[in-house]
Amino acid sequence: MTVKRRYLFAGRINTVLTALYFCLIQLAASAQQKQVVHDEQYRPLIHFSPAAHWINDPNGMVYYNGVYHLFFQYHPYSSVWGPMHWGHATSTDLVHWKEQPIAIYPDSIGTIFSGSAVVDKNNTSGFGKNHQPPLVAIFTQHNEQGEKNGRNDFQNQSLAYSNDGGKTWTKYSGNPVLRSPGIRDFRDPKVMWHEATKKWIMALAVVDKIYFYSSPDLKSWTKESDFGEGIGAHGGVWECPDLFPLSYMGKTYWVFVVNIGSGGPNGGSATQYFVGDFDGKKFSSHSKKIKWIDYGPDEYAGVTWSNTGNRRLFIGWMSNWMYGNVVPTTTWRNAMTVARELSLKESDYELYVASTPVAELNKTAMVVTTWNNALLTQKKSLLKANQNLQLPCRINIETVADDFVIRLSNKEGEEVLIGYSKEQKQYYIDRTKAGISNFHQNFAAKHTAPRFTNNNMQTVSILIDASSVELFADDGLTVMTSLYFPVQAYSSIELIPAKELQVKKMELVRLK
Repeated sequence: MTVKRRYLFAGRINTVLTALYFCLIQLAASAQQKQVVHDEQYRPLIHFSPAAHWINDPNGMVYYNGVYHLFFQYHPYSSVWGPMHWGHATSTDLVHWKEQPIAIYPDSIGTIFSGSAVVDKNNTSGFGKNHQPPLVAIFTQHNEQGEKNGRNDFQNQSLAYSNDGGKTWTKYSGNPVLRSPGIRDFRDPKVMWHEATKKWIMALAVVDKIYFYSSPDLKSWTKESDFGEGIGAHGGVWECPDLFPLSYMGKTYWVFVVNIGSGGPNGGSATQYFVGDFDGKKFSSHSKKIKWIDYGPDEYAGVTWSNTGNRRLFIGWMSNWMYGNVVPTTTWRNAMTVARELSLKESDYELYVASTPVAELNKTAMVVTTWNNALLTQKKSLLKANQNLQLPCRINIETVADDFVIRLSNKEGEEVLIGYSKEQKQYYIDRTKAGISNFHQNFAAKHTAPRFTNNNMQTVSILIDASSVELFADDGLTVMTSLYFPVQAYSSIELIPAKELQVKKMELVRLK
């Protein structure tokens, strides 16, 4: 056997062994998930978390042939951040997720950072087969060696395509398709089809602004404009952008979402957005007011699914870069928020993006307890008798807009307070006594969010899981997501007024 043939043979053996190794990882993870989902402390039950290891940004979300695909930043060898792969999960209802084998692995160009995926319906890329449109993923490849060598061009954009509905992916031989011009932070491509100009549009995060590119075929890209100078929050680098249309009162507006690594409304990372116009080349915002999709400390890298028709569906990473690597979980680390549906609402002549849990979550309701027209005082609270709180659950409240607090607690004296202050016109989540917090100095805190409406009545919906709470107030105008880690699971819940509170209706809903 010649040296060349021995080399090729050894390479094939190495490839086979590598593939086998990753298959074993997936089998072990799948078996592990069946055991730990219901038993492991802090494991969420209505939020996607991987069977094992590290997860962060949601990536490449696309709906195709009745299946929602959720790809995500994944490190399959550790429960802390490391060389990034694209993990993969699928769902038919946005609630029940099935973890799939890793979709895209690192290669000689780099590890697989964040990006997006589209259905190339017209096969503009030429990747399709048998008259079927391909799925095309667009992602950043991060060259770690280039970064170590002090280069500034170590982040470039590449493609992969799938002709079997997202099960397997082939990288484009011409990668990368968009090279860095020598800028260190040059990443997270979010691509969409712009029907008016018959072109693909890419929003790319570049330090603390966005570059917009266009392409006829997903392979060759031309810069059109940039956005971000002198507008929005700039407490850290801009990441994970998204651009999409939403309708309000019969008119189409464009929403531009961009995530910020630090400097969020309650510290650390968060998701901001702008409402304005897009003409196929340039985005312009209607307001210079800083707006946030979620005011809580634990929603980040939020972006939307492509190919969902008239629905605009959103999901974020349920953590914060201040402490994402050190939260007290073991087998796995971090999870996603629940999937949310976005819409536009107006208040005080400003347009805001509202978020509500997807309607599919209602189908998981098991037991509903309802109270109607109750007047609460300091001596009379609701839910206090319920000492066997079963999670996950949902609380829906319609009350007069006045002070109240919902208290989750356990026999250890740990508690989370979720409430509203009429004087400050703020919702809040207080986790100063929630449980374990010594992993980061900023974790134990009270976080606040403004109320955007002056209505005399308020609606609040709260999703409670093993280690998280998500608040949706006033039909989604104010949203907050917060983690907590009690030593012992919360067993009691009660609604307490500051003085007195008129409750029109309240529901406690147990979720499957």
